[in-house]
Amino acid sequence: MQPSEDLQQKLIQMIAVSKKLPPETISRETTFESLAIDSLDKINLSFEVEETFGIEIPDTAIGSIKTVGDMVDGVRALVAAKA
Repeated sequence: MQPSEDLQQKLIQMIAVSKKLPPETISRETTFESLAIDSLDKINLSFEVEETFGIEIPDTAIGSIKTVGDMVDGVRALVAAKA
């Protein structure tokens, strides 16, 4: 498994745990709306992601995340920028 797939799997796992869902039901195309992730869930998830990956997610970026793929791509970019 490539590091980028690891990152995606880790994020999917975090979402699955926070929403008490099986991870295999979540993909890049899954929308936050379909997962019933509201703005408070996004904030809590962003704190967990920041802590796990040692990054800082800009507040303005949190609102623009609509799908799991958006989140994966955004986190991947922030991790790459930090490296």
